[in-house]
Amino acid sequence: MKNNESGMEIRDPSRRKILGGAAALAGTGLTLSLTGCGAASDGKGAAATSTAAKAAGGSAGHFEVPPGKLDDYYILSSGGHSGEVRILGCPSGRTIKRIPVFNIDPMVGWGITNESKAIMGTRPDGQLKYWTGDTHHVHGSYTDGTYDGKRFWVNDKLHGRVARIRGDTFEVDRITELPNVQGHHGIFTDKRDPVDSSINHTTRVFAGAEFHIPLPNDGRDMDKPEAYGCLFSCLDAETMDVRWQCRVDGNMDLVATSYDGKYAASNQYNVEGGIHYEDMMSAEHDACVFFDVARIEAAIKAGKFITIGDSKVPVVDGRRAANADPATALTCYVPVPKNPHGVNASPDGKYFVCSGKLSPTCSVIDLSLVEKWFAGEIKNARDAVVAEPNLGLGPLHTGFDGRGNAYTTLFLDSKIVKWNVDAAIKQFKGDKNAKVVLDSIDVHYQPGHGFTSMGETKNADGKFFNSGNKFSKDRFLPVGPLHVETEQLIDISGDKMVLVHDHTAYPEPHDAIIVAADAIKTRQIYSLDEFPNAVSAQTAGIERNGNKVHVRLTSQAPAYSLREFSVKKGDIVTITLTNLDKVEDLTHGFGIPKYNINFIVNPQETKSVTFVADKPGVYWCYCTHFCHALHLEMRTRMVVEG
Repeated sequence: MKNNESGMEIRDPSRRKILGGAAALAGTGLTLSLTGCGAASDGKGAAATSTAAKAAGGSAGHFEVPPGKLDDYYILSSGGHSGEVRILGCPSGRTIKRIPVFNIDPMVGWGITNESKAIMGTRPDGQLKYWTGDTHHVHGSYTDGTYDGKRFWVNDKLHGRVARIRGDTFEVDRITELPNVQGHHGIFTDKRDPVDSSINHTTRVFAGAEFHIPLPNDGRDMDKPEAYGCLFSCLDAETMDVRWQCRVDGNMDLVATSYDGKYAASNQYNVEGGIHYEDMMSAEHDACVFFDVARIEAAIKAGKFITIGDSKVPVVDGRRAANADPATALTCYVPVPKNPHGVNASPDGKYFVCSGKLSPTCSVIDLSLVEKWFAGEIKNARDAVVAEPNLGLGPLHTGFDGRGNAYTTLFLDSKIVKWNVDAAIKQFKGDKNAKVVLDSIDVHYQPGHGFTSMGETKNADGKFFNSGNKFSKDRFLPVGPLHVETEQLIDISGDKMVLVHDHTAYPEPHDAIIVAADAIKTRQIYSLDEFPNAVSAQTAGIERNGNKVHVRLTSQAPAYSLREFSVKKGDIVTITLTNLDKVEDLTHGFGIPKYNINFIVNPQETKSVTFVADKPGVYWCYCTHFCHALHLEMRTRMVVEG
């Protein structure tokens, strides 16, 4: 404690004093409970205000987005175990949309309509195969090293899937389940195709598996950890088919790709191959593994692959023992300390940065030296590490500003550190006067992920850093044991970082990207031509085929085309609804009481549902989405005869 000039008691906002003793524990990998740590509190739930937060008070208005004005950026954020993706405005922090992906959403009807079930995947009985998910990382399609806004991809760690989201509607159009994979965590798109130089847009999506499992995982070898393995997968961006897989040592975390399209990389922990967590932290160095895409695809073309279990996907061997000769190696393992979390490529394409997590360092890997290792020009892959600055406790994720600076989240220190990459390289070479760390700022509390505006592209603009914090505690009104999480926007345009504002995030988001608004071109209405089952005024009506009944409806404010329709108990009923309105944002809903049916149709869109009419009676099907002054009157009557 100390007093300011007015004599008022103030508190030291640094978490280093609180958590300094955790360094030794972190080195051993022991689990730390940090929910009670962080900025000092007055004992009544009010956090002490840090110097950075005070400084922000005078400048936050500079970034305010007034009513009627639009944000400069989209933030596309994962939704964690909600199974969704969220879209926020930046710099406002306003939530604009929640995209259902692997979850059921009664508002839009995702997981309820026939069309969405076909994308999500069903069992033979027509029910969803999975209705839960765990999204972690979102990345977009590229043209010439920057976002083109056409598509976005997100992982499902829970069930090992990849989903594709259309950039014009922000809706999912494909989901692929990866074979022989558990814990699909990292994902990244290619930034350029290395095979055909005439193609400079995204053609591949790379996916890393975190959990090692018996291969195949069909009940054999469950007690033989040496038979466990992880597969790195490559998907075709167009078809969403899995092109190939590569078996690796260790557990993969995140994924990054080079700007020339030649390499993908994944940071790894548990090179020890341990089953229990205490067995995963004995090695001082884990690795960042690089995949030579052209070599892998050439090996597959030459037939040098196997298949695993029932999968027909070709699998190559990328383990260390099989890739000792750089001249023929498919993979390169660059040693980095310790249980790294996160790998990111710098906007100039020169470097990949891995964060140490259980080491206070970040490792800067020179991609040209990785290429020299593959060419046999250097023998030790560790020589590709050209800097390893000491930044603080618990480094996790790194973003870039396009001016040569990097920004790394420190989970244990609850800070963001700004550091210069070139200075770190000079220091590594022995320059003791190199100024590596340029600034740091407290965040609240324990930042997990962090990302800069356009920072995953060659057009990183150095305007904002968003810190995704895992705990909020005293930042918002309490609502019970489960707290919202904190997203804190930081201005990084100047020499000093300035905290602009907090915004909330419903648990538990992970990584995100900040995309310039002008890269996104959305559409306002659909076209009837897109839907083969679209209903018109001429085709609307009821069709019966045995116990199968097809009810074709149109909606046009403020009425459905049928005032009522009758079915019999036990009928299998399909309702197809087309919204004939052409006015932007004039969406209609359709809900049936007691039947778990609720969905929307946007202007000129068609959706359908199928269910068994098993409850006799009268059921008012009504518009669930406000559409018109006579919205309450917009109904049709379903009569189920006993």
